[in-house]
Amino acid sequence: MAVAIAVTRERREGETRCAVTPETVKKLIALGATVSVEAGTGLGSSIPDDDYAAAGATVRPDLAAVLAGADILLKVRGPTAAEISALKPGAVVAAMLDAYREKAGVEALKAAGATAFAMEFVPRITRAQVMDVLSSQANLAGYRAVIEAAYAYGKGFPMMMTAAGTVAPAKVFVMGVGVAGLQAIATARRLGAVVTATDVRPATKEQVESLGAKFLAVEDEEFRNAQTAGGYAKPMSAEYQAKQAVLTGEHIRKQDIVITTALIPGRTAPVLVSAEQAASMKPGSVIVDLAVEAGGNVEGSKANEVVTTAGGVQIVGWTNLPGRIAADASALYARNLVAFLGLMIKDGALAVDLDEEILKAAVVTHGGAVVHEGVKG
Repeated sequence: MAVAIAVTRERREGETRCAVTPETVKKLIALGATVSVEAGTGLGSSIPDDDYAAAGATVRPDLAAVLAGADILLKVRGPTAAEISALKPGAVVAAMLDAYREKAGVEALKAAGATAFAMEFVPRITRAQVMDVLSSQANLAGYRAVIEAAYAYGKGFPMMMTAAGTVAPAKVFVMGVGVAGLQAIATARRLGAVVTATDVRPATKEQVESLGAKFLAVEDEEFRNAQTAGGYAKPMSAEYQAKQAVLTGEHIRKQDIVITTALIPGRTAPVLVSAEQAASMKPGSVIVDLAVEAGGNVEGSKANEVVTTAGGVQIVGWTNLPGRIAADASALYARNLVAFLGLMIKDGALAVDLDEEILKAAVVTHGGAVVHEGVKG
């Protein structure tokens, strides 16, 4: 029998993305699967049910009908308790589980006997690039952060020379130069801003400069060894953070827009901008905190709010920025999932090999146990 794949409507508040598109429905069917989609799954991404049906999926009216007999459940966010309880024993779940923070969801998946994969744990190795949801979604988040900043900022980005005088370009400072930061730099540059950026990883200096921005950092010995083998930033010492704060504090004061993107897997986001630094900025300046959902890089930022300081600085704290460009975010995420499922659907049959490097890195629960070492700890 063909592998039965179920896709349910996202039930987390504010989640507009979906885990499958008509394009990827066709690709999943080509792998030897059947696809059942809950009615309304794609509406937040402007995908009507009829488009899924035309691609070969079966559109079902409710959660129970979609999950009945499903071998695999695909989600954007981790499944709810109702979804988990409807799974058959041993079903595979692939989603962004947020496994370090959503402990209750992990425990429920364990109790249900599900083999659950956290897509955010896909290793950043060459052959897994096409499955890398962190990169695909962060890329769009970086773009959207600049758009949100431009919306909140009361002036233009590019230099404009007019008969009435010259309009100065906006000064944008990007803090954290991962995928989101690089896209933020590129987008701000396209809009005509003067861009600077900082990161604790030395390899990012060349990337920043290649995009036409200037790099700012305390370049000491700790800085030169501040990157893990997997390409992530290491937590920095209090001494380094103090030196970096002095350097960046004066720089922040002169900026029109600051965009913060720093995240450390499994940890609370580091505070990069203090309340004093935010207060030092000119009235009308804007700070966009991409890490607000993980505790925030900006002191005083609040999830899903725009906080205006006493000095007139706006701190934008929208969560799920990829969800604010949902059609493209869903398309990229759905392609990530198709590539990932290609590792476990062979000749039309489900064959989950947990010794396979990528699957081993991403699996969180299996056989009634939490098997991911980081999540167990």
